[in-house]
Amino acid sequence: MSDITSRPPRLILPALGRVYASLGESAETLLRVVAGLLFVVHGHGKILNPFGATGMVESLGFYPGVIWSPLLAATEFFGGILVAIGLLTRPAAFASMIVLAVTVYFHWIVKAEGLVGAEKSLLWTTIMLYFAVRGANSQSVDARIGRQF
Repeated sequence: MSDITSRPPRLILPALGRVYASLGESAETLLRVVAGLLFVVHGHGKILNPFGATGMVESLGFYPGVIWSPLLAATEFFGGILVAIGLLTRPAAFASMIVLAVTVYFHWIVKAEGLVGAEKSLLWTTIMLYFAVRGANSQSVDARIGRQF
C-alpha cells in the first residue's frame, strides 16, 4: 500500500503542471527577496537610530535596552539583506524569526490586541520560519558559492 503523501497530487488541469514546475523556484525566490527587502525597509529607521527602540525593548523585559535595541536594529536591517540575497539564509531567517516571534508576543499579550494585532507578525514569523528550515534555493548567493549553513 502506498502512502498518499509520497505521490504527487493529480492536477485538475494537467496542462498547468509545466507552469507550476517552471515557476515554483522563481516564486520561492520572489518570496525570499520581497520578505528580506521589506524587513530591511522595516529596520531602516532603527539602523539610523539604533538606540531609538530602547524603551520599547525594555517594555518587553529586555534589559538593558541600550544593548538590545542595536541588536534588534542590526537583525532587522542586516538580516533582511542576508535573506534577500540568500547569503547565510538559515541563520539570518532564524534570527529574524525570533525577532518577529517577540513582536507576536508584544502585540498579542503585552498590547492585548490578540490575533488582530498580531496577524502580520504571525505571517512574517511563518515566512522566516520557512526560510530558516528550507534555506535558499539555487537562485541565491548560498548556491553560487556552493555552501549553505
